[in-house]
Amino acid sequence: MAFLRAVVFDVGETVIDETAEYGLWADWLGVPRHTFSAVFGAVIARGGDSRETFQLFKPGFDLARERELRAAAGHPELFTEADVYADVRPCVAALRAQHLFVGLAGNQSVRAGANVRSLGLPVIGTSAEWGVEKPAVAFFERLLAETNCEPDEILYVGDRLDNDIRPAQALNIQTAALRRGPWGHVLRGEEALRRCLFRLDSLVELPDLVAAHNARAGGRDRHAR
Repeated sequence: MAFLRAVVFDVGETVIDETAEYGLWADWLGVPRHTFSAVFGAVIARGGDSRETFQLFKPGFDLARERELRAAAGHPELFTEADVYADVRPCVAALRAQHLFVGLAGNQSVRAGANVRSLGLPVIGTSAEWGVEKPAVAFFERLLAETNCEPDEILYVGDRLDNDIRPAQALNIQTAALRRGPWGHVLRGEEALRRCLFRLDSLVELPDLVAAHNARAGGRDRHAR
C-alpha cells in the first residue's frame, strides 16, 4: 500500500457544475434545454461521445469554432463561483492541510483553464494546453510528469469511468469515482469501480478517507511542492 502524495481532480462535473454551460449551448443551438438534456443523456447512456449531441442538432458542428462564435456574440464559456460545487473548496483545503499536492486536470479549452484558475482553483493543465485529451494514455503520463509522483502515489478523482477512471487505472494510478453529474449517474462498470480506492457520493468524505489510507500506509507527510 503506497502513501498518497498527490490528489488530482477532473474538472467538469467533478469540481465545476456544467449545468448552466450546457443550458447555454442549448440556447445557442436554438433547442429547448430539456430537449438538449434528454438527447445528451441518451448519447452518453449508449456509450457515445457527448459531442455527438451537437451533431444531432447541427450536422457538421465544430465545437472549437462555435465556442469562438459564441464568445464573439457576447456569450463566452464562463464559469463563476456559483458553478463550483460547494464541497470543493473545503475538500481542497483539508487535503492541503495534510501536506498533499492538490491539483486539477481535465479536458478543457485554454480559455476554460484560465477561467477556472481565475476562481483560485489549482489547475495544473488542460487537454488544450497539453495537446492531448483524455482518455489517451499520454494525458495521464503528462499528469505523472507534472506531479513527479509514482502512479500509486497519485489519487485521480473523476466522475467518468470512460475518461477518468479506466485510463488512469491502465497506468496503475489510484482512482476515486465520484457519483455526480450525468456520467456519474448513468455510466456503469463494476470492474472499474471495484478497482477504485474510493467510491464517493460527494467530496466531503474524501479528506478523511485519504488520511485513513495514509495512516495505514505508514508513510510520512511530505509538503506539497
